[in-house]
Formats: sequence, C-alpha cells, structure tokens
Amino acid sequence: MNAAQRMALQYVLLFGATGVSLPFAGLWLSAQGLSGAQIGTVLAAPMLARIVTGPLLAVWADGFRLRRTPIALLGLVMALGYGLAGLADGFALRAAGWFIGATAMGVLVPLTDVMTLRLASRLGFTFALPRGVGSAAFVVANIGMGLLLLATSVDGIIVWIVVASLGFTAAAILALPPEPVADGAPILGRERFRGLGRLLGDPVFLTTIFAVGAVQAAHAFQYGFSAILWKAQGISEAVTGQLWAFGVVVEIALMWFFEPWRRRVGIGPWSLLMVGSAAAILRWGVMALAPPLWLLWPLQALHALTFAATFLAGVQLVERLSPPDTHTAAQMLSSVLSAGVLIGLATAVSGPLYDRFGAGGYWAMAALAGAGLLAAIPLRDQLARERGRGGR
Repeated sequence: MNAAQRMALQYVLLFGATGVSLPFAGLWLSAQGLSGAQIGTVLAAPMLARIVTGPLLAVWADGFRLRRTPIALLGLVMALGYGLAGLADGFALRAAGWFIGATAMGVLVPLTDVMTLRLASRLGFTFALPRGVGSAAFVVANIGMGLLLLATSVDGIIVWIVVASLGFTAAAILALPPEPVADGAPILGRERFRGLGRLLGDPVFLTTIFAVGAVQAAHAFQYGFSAILWKAQGISEAVTGQLWAFGVVVEIALMWFFEPWRRRVGIGPWSLLMVGSAAAILRWGVMALAPPLWLLWPLQALHALTFAATFLAGVQLVERLSPPDTHTAAQMLSSVLSAGVLIGLATAVSGPLYDRFGAGGYWAMAALAGAGLLAAIPLRDQLARERGRGGR
C-alpha cells in the first residue's frame, strides 16, 4: 500500500468507531438508565477537559521520533477506556471509562489529520481523499449499527467501538508510514510550549478557530439527541442510521469531487467557511421545528456544508496561519475549541434543553452557528492584511 492508502485505512478504523459513538452513544447511555442531563454530562466532560488534555497531549505527541507511535498508544487507551465503560456497573465508573476513551478518540483525529497533511504535502496526494474514505467508513458504521440494533441489544454499540479501537491500534503499529515528527532531532519540550504560546497570542488565529469551532459545536444537539428524538417520532434505529449515513455520503461527495474543483478554480477557505456557517443556521433552525421524515433527508444533506465545508476551511486556514513547527499544536488548538470547549459546553447545555424543550433545543444551535458567522465576516480583510494572503 502507498502512503495515501495507509492513511485511508487508519481513517476507516477511526471513523468506524466514531460512526457508532456519535449517533448512538446517547441511545446506549439512555439504555443504562441515565437521564438527559446525565447523558449530556458524560458526553460533555471529555470535550470540556480538552482545553487541558488537548494541548498537553499535542506537546507529548511531538516528543516522539515518529508520528505513528503516539497514535498507536492512544488507540490502545481508547480501547481500554471504552471497554471499562462497557464493563462498569455504576454511573461514576462508567463515566470515567467513557471520559478516557473519548479523550483518546478526540486527540487521535487531529493527530491523524496532521500526519495526513504532512504526507499529502510531501508526496502530492489530496488530503481530502483518504479523509473521505474515512467518512465512507462512518457511513457503513451508521448503517451497520442501525441494522444490528434491529436484531441485537444496545450493548452491541459499545462492543463495536471497542473492537474498532483495537483494530485502529493494530493498524497504527503495522501499517502507518514511519513519518518523522520533525525533520531533525525531536523538538525540546520547552520549545514546543513556546510555539503553543505564540499561537495563543495571535488574535487572527484565535478568531479563526473560534469561528470554525462555533459552527462545528452547533452539531452538539444533533450528535447527542437526534436518535432519541427521531425514535420518539416513530423513526426506527435503522432509518436513523440511514439518515446519518446519507449526510455523510453527501459529505464524501464534497470531499472527493467538489474539493479538487474548488482548489482548481481558486475558491478560498474563507468563502467555504461563510457558506458552511449560513447552512448551519438554516439546518438547525428547521430542525427545531421537528420536521417530518421527508424533510430530514435534505436537512441531512446540508451536513456536507455544515460539517465538511467548515472542517476543510478550518484545516486549511489553521495550516496557513501557523508556522510549520507548530502545525500539530495549531490543529490541536483548533480541535480543542471546536471538538472540545465549545462543543462540550453546547453538549452540556443540550441535555437540559432536551429535557425541557425537546427538539426546540436546536434553536440554541442555530444561534451558536450565527455567532460563528459573525466572527468569520471580518476575517477576510484580517487574513489578507496580517498574513499577506487572500482570505477568499
């Protein structure tokens, strides 16, 4: 296998796990007797903690000689954490296991992205191609688990996640290319922290990751409670899996077909971010009205814009705004905000919102996406002025 295929395999196994944990975690936790508020707490805790765990683990990961070493170690931690959650009896131990597993899973996404970006830049393949293969695995996981739940208990959810995590660990050890962390000797810990400090002192960088993070975090209510809401509407678990899968199929189409065309015609990441933000306001505003099944399909298609377009814009803007020796820290900080602090807060609020308002909780997500749009508007001029590059 070439490097692009090896990274694609890694994404397949990683998103094979997230493709079950994201849409069905709330369903599994609910079956364990947890309330909406407790589910929100369990799901939000590792996200909120990423303001600490994310930067620390990024600095730790950059201390190795090869990028695949920390990826393999964190894959094992992910499997052990989710395994503990599945075997635990009691809220505290189950929450602790979920925290460990979700923390490792959350860090593995930006670590894998950074490695893929580096290889793509050096070897000439398109980053979106292996990332899109991972999204395809997400689709298979959505559909597969939805169908399995028609015949098996919800315990199949946690078993799937653990098995996929173990497969990810094995592939990291056996298949990932020996890509070095640094071109020379490993960067000293003090220098890695200094690079982190420089990023935290850059207002354009911070505004950018907030804008991206707010739009991404607006998915929180969907991730935590869509399966429960749709089941209450009479929509089966199998159709729930298909709805999630459809959204990701359109996401894959954007990554594989639209993204290469966008680069050729010169549509910049700022424009991509603006479109994704506007689509998120529309999507969550309509979802707050508890639309019928026929309308859920086009709303799920907007995932290509609300998630994929925003994600690709964020990855490219972060890479553009950070020096090469801080790419890992920069992508991790962006992930900490979007998949950590902001989505953690949004998830924590989503539990009480669901308990009190049901689908009306989506209105808060539309407002959060609106905040991301407002933050993104002035970035075009700031990017051009402070970085000497077009922010189109």
